[in-house]
Amino acid sequence: MASKIKAHSFHIPVMGTGFSIDSPIKVAQYGISSVISLVDDMLIEKMRKFYSEKINEPFHEITNKIEDYRAKRITAYLNLVDKIVKEKFEEVKASVKESGAAFEKYMHMLPNISDLKLKFHEFTQQGYTKKDLLNWVNEHLALGSIDVNIMTKLDKPNYKDKEQLPIEYNDAHAALRGFANSDLESSIIFSAGMNPRLYSYIEQFEDFYPDASGYIKKKIVIKVSDYRSALIQGKFLAKKGLWVSEYRIESGLNCGGHAFATEGYLMGPILQEFKDNRSELIETTYSILTDALSEKGRLSPGMPLPLKITAQGGVGTAEEHEFLINHYNLDSVGWGTPFLLVPEATNVDDETLEKLAKAKEEDLYLSGISPLGVPFNSLRGNSQDGIKYEKIEQGNPGSTCPKQYLISNTDYTERPICSASRQFQKIKIKELEDQNLSASEHTEAYTKIVEKSCICVGLGTSALKLNKIEHRVEGEGVSICPGPNMAYFSSIVSLREMVDHIYGNAKVALSAHRPNMFMKELKMYIDHLKEKMSELAEPIAEKQMKNLANFQQNLMDGIQYYQELAEEMKHKAEESAQKIKAELEGLKMELVGLELAIA
Repeated sequence: MASKIKAHSFHIPVMGTGFSIDSPIKVAQYGISSVISLVDDMLIEKMRKFYSEKINEPFHEITNKIEDYRAKRITAYLNLVDKIVKEKFEEVKASVKESGAAFEKYMHMLPNISDLKLKFHEFTQQGYTKKDLLNWVNEHLALGSIDVNIMTKLDKPNYKDKEQLPIEYNDAHAALRGFANSDLESSIIFSAGMNPRLYSYIEQFEDFYPDASGYIKKKIVIKVSDYRSALIQGKFLAKKGLWVSEYRIESGLNCGGHAFATEGYLMGPILQEFKDNRSELIETTYSILTDALSEKGRLSPGMPLPLKITAQGGVGTAEEHEFLINHYNLDSVGWGTPFLLVPEATNVDDETLEKLAKAKEEDLYLSGISPLGVPFNSLRGNSQDGIKYEKIEQGNPGSTCPKQYLISNTDYTERPICSASRQFQKIKIKELEDQNLSASEHTEAYTKIVEKSCICVGLGTSALKLNKIEHRVEGEGVSICPGPNMAYFSSIVSLREMVDHIYGNAKVALSAHRPNMFMKELKMYIDHLKEKMSELAEPIAEKQMKNLANFQQNLMDGIQYYQELAEEMKHKAEESAQKIKAELEGLKMELVGLELAIA
């Protein structure tokens, strides 16, 4: 199947469970790819009902009494999204017969150097009729991809009548099946690390295998933070006859949502490693793939399959975007956090939207609120935290846990419960009371217990409130997970304005103090190292000291890389080169000071 020219060099990553739950319906018709989270099937079912009614489509509820309801809800919603997106895309193309406004919007938002835009310019240099134009549009316009995301860690077992169901009914497994059974021709993004059981389950679905020409209906994308992880996961899947079509590199700290920090490995050097080893990655995994397909009695593609390298985390200017694309040969750059300020693309309720627009650096922080025990980017003063603190003051901390997607703790119960739940926190607080700690120690321990928040509800509520969908079970509280980059954006903008900003055709107002994205990440890692040092109890074990020294050395290696990069960038991205040089020396001195403390 011949593929059309990709329209854009950016994509909108997954954001929470609800903020991008219907983003493809809003942007795919303009060639923009975005990602839907498959965590919350209750939210997905409500959104299916909402959109079915909106387009006068018959809606038949899939209740939790139906066998395999989670997978079936996901399949039904994705099929509906696919239908709506394709209808909207046809409207964009058909608009050339009338006013052409939708088609003009599509073409305007393309980058100036887009092959599609250049082809259109060539076409218009000749005489043409409306019929010719419609034929050209049908032949060339590309639809944005309706991609989906599964956090591999969210794979809890499920029960029926107190009996545990087979593994394939686990949350992530059921979500994978829901996508696999859908009509979509798109990609599934796996994040949060490798899940061998889940990866092995992919083998059961025909759509993930390449045909003899190399075409894959449903592509696999792995979100990674380093090259070694990519190679391990790529080989694992290739041994099963499955091809990883894209490695999506995300900053360990300068990102939204959960932050999976590396041991001091920085984004610039990581991107360089992928650039240097891209051919090796393709050749190594392709060789394994062909052997595996042969063993399965399947035809192998005659040549290595396409492999994309993309990146996301902290990008905020057209110059940074262009530099990442050109210097590291990236296929796309993810712009997540800034799109929370674009109501045309994401679901953010008015109260939260206003708070985001006003947020400064001190309002955006890496929190301990996630029940997964992984640092989580959050916004101070979000309404879900406000409700949480009210319950704490009333002496009734914890959530009723209405959705139970993040349950994982088995310290006190045979079946897992959530550390943000009322049940868990009551047990922990009672345990704490029996420890006879000092007042300060008690306060610190108590705060850590009640800090956990019901984010599996909070991250989806905004979509319900904004669309006036019933949310009594979820309540009014909204959690939100922007990256630190939000501090430098302060304007609520249109989709067209944000896309113009990405491609340098116009500028969204940014804080004058916004650091270069690489330097922001470096600063965050230095602060992270300081925090790791402060948490160590005396005397510090030799192994702990060695780990700190290794972390610090990785940062020093990163600094050396950026010093060399700044010299290379002089004639390609002067503004970024100057910013890096100006900020690098101070950060290096800060790190050297820590080296003395470690030594």
